[in-house]
Amino acid sequence: MPKPHKKEEHKYKLSPSSINLMLECERCFWLKLVKKISRPDTAFPSLPAGMDKILKQHFDKFMERGELPPEIREYGLGNGYKLFNDKAKLDIWRNALKGIQYKDKTSGILLRGAVDNLLAKGKKLIVLDYKTRGYPLKEDTHEHYQTQMDIYNFLLRKNGYQTEDYSYLLFYYPREVAETGEVLFDTRLIKMATSAERGRSVFKKAIEVLELKKAPKAADGCGFCGYVGKRGKR
Repeated sequence: MPKPHKKEEHKYKLSPSSINLMLECERCFWLKLVKKISRPDTAFPSLPAGMDKILKQHFDKFMERGELPPEIREYGLGNGYKLFNDKAKLDIWRNALKGIQYKDKTSGILLRGAVDNLLAKGKKLIVLDYKTRGYPLKEDTHEHYQTQMDIYNFLLRKNGYQTEDYSYLLFYYPREVAETGEVLFDTRLIKMATSAERGRSVFKKAIEVLELKKAPKAADGCGFCGYVGKRGKR
C-alpha cells in the first residue's frame, strides 16, 4: 500500500513583508522567525482587503474579454500590453499561502510572494500591483514598495519566466462622494524600475541573518527593541 504523501516542510518561509521587517530591524526579524517572538499585533483595517478582492474581480472581467481596463488604457499601455490570461496559474500566484515560490537549495529556506496581477508584453511578464490609499500620492510613495517589486521579479525569473526590468503600481485613492452616494476614486499608475538581482541579494541577506546563532544587534531607532530594552532595565 503506497505511503501517504507528506506535506513538504520548510525551515523558514519568507515573504516580501517579512524581508521588509529585516530591512527595518534584523533583530526583530530574527526573533520572529527563529524564536517565534513577534512584535505586538496592531489592528489592521479591512477596507484594503475588500478593495483588493473587488479590483481583482474587476480586472479579471477585462482579462476574459482580452482587454485592458480603462484605468490602464488611459496611461497609454494599450499598445503591445495585455493582461496575463492563465487564470488557473494566476489564482495560485495570488494565494498568500502559495504564491510564486522559490526554495534556496542550500538552506532550504522558502521565499514566496502573492502578486495582484501581471501584464504580458511579448514573452515578458510585468508585475502589476494594486495599492489603495486615503490620500493622493507623495513624490516618494512608490519607493516604499521597491523591495516587494524586486522580489516578485526575482521569483518570476527563478520560475523560468522572462520579465521586464520594471513593474507597475496602480494606486487608487478617494476623490469625492457623488450625490448618489457612490465614492469616486482617482487612480495613478507609477512605472518602477525593478531588479531581480536586488531581489536575489536581499533574499541572500535574509538567509544569512536567519543562520546566525545569536540575535543580531537591533537597528538604531527601532522602537520595539528600544521599548523592550527599557523594560528590561527596570
